[in-house]
Amino acid sequence: MSAFLWIAVVSLAAWCWLLLGQGFFWRTDVRLPGRRDPDAWPSVCVVVPARDEAAVLPVGLPSLLTQDYPGRAEVFLVDDGSTDGTGDLARELSRRHGGLPLTVGSPGEPPTGWTGKLWAVRYGIGLARARDPAYLLLTDADIAHAPDSLRELVAAADTGGFDVVSQMARLRVASLWERLVVPAFVYFFAQLYPFRWIGRPGSRTAAAAGGCVLLRADMAEKARIPEAIRHAVIDDVALARAVKRSGGRVWLGLADRVDSVRPYPRLRDLWRMVSRSAYAQLRHSPALLLGTVAGLALVYLVPLAAVAVGAAGGSGAVALVGAAAWAVMAGTYAPMLRYYRQPLWLAPLLPFTAFLYLLMTVDSAVQHYRGRGAAWKGRTYARPDAVADEG
Repeated sequence: MSAFLWIAVVSLAAWCWLLLGQGFFWRTDVRLPGRRDPDAWPSVCVVVPARDEAAVLPVGLPSLLTQDYPGRAEVFLVDDGSTDGTGDLARELSRRHGGLPLTVGSPGEPPTGWTGKLWAVRYGIGLARARDPAYLLLTDADIAHAPDSLRELVAAADTGGFDVVSQMARLRVASLWERLVVPAFVYFFAQLYPFRWIGRPGSRTAAAAGGCVLLRADMAEKARIPEAIRHAVIDDVALARAVKRSGGRVWLGLADRVDSVRPYPRLRDLWRMVSRSAYAQLRHSPALLLGTVAGLALVYLVPLAAVAVGAAGGSGAVALVGAAAWAVMAGTYAPMLRYYRQPLWLAPLLPFTAFLYLLMTVDSAVQHYRGRGAAWKGRTYARPDAVADEG
């Protein structure tokens, strides 16, 4: 066999393994587990870190204030240095919609070593602890919750004995680039962190979706959330790992009626979202970067190349093996497209989208080595090695 045929065979073998051996990551039926109403509904404090969120707050915050929750619940919105009137708008929305009590606070600028929204989360949890809640719901300002979202999360956690119940909010898919990139983002995430493995007792796989995380308050203290993960750029995954290291149980699945309303209409918006944390996901390791680039090329690009090379060179075997790998790839992507209510003709375009993600990952590493560090909401943070030096 030619060298390229061998490469195509390896790619097909990789897809057969991914199809059957990676926790059936491609299935989209991992939803909130079976649950029943508790005898007494525990108290919950909702913590919403918000930095310059005036554009999305009129959708996200009212959905929290009007939660149909039978127990005691309260919302704490942390205005993290906003310049667009986020805090004032939150108070106005509370006056207009009523519902759950709202407290708006501001933590001031974060000290060195705190990344992303974690300083705001710390402040919000500090305010919430004065109410001695049983649960904390950590959610983002752009997340719109169905009226029964909180009670369903609490019932699932109470019934299953979970310390974390997290739902991957359905992201907005409206523009052409969102259609191409967003479903693949969740697909790749599930491939890295198969949802079935996360909830399995004894499994070391840990992840959460930062837009919707219900966390037991006593576990937050035991796992030192968020102090223990203050350096984390990918804070949701770090939170889940900290909980599992502390002996807790974590569940993550796809949401039915928890939606993100944040728009990413242009490619550069999506590019910024992915490249902000892609190299951090690889622990800033050049070896892992090279392995990831090679892996993405082998798994996602080789099948398409094999079809083209086989057709051009008259090698039916190469084209056939490449087409088989491409078909398995598209077949595993189809359920995610259905979940996002997108046409199935987008499935064969996954190699193109994967190539975009490859470029985003490389760009994330380039930005890191240019000394720009991680960025979030207009803040740029020191590189991890610089933070360590200062510490």
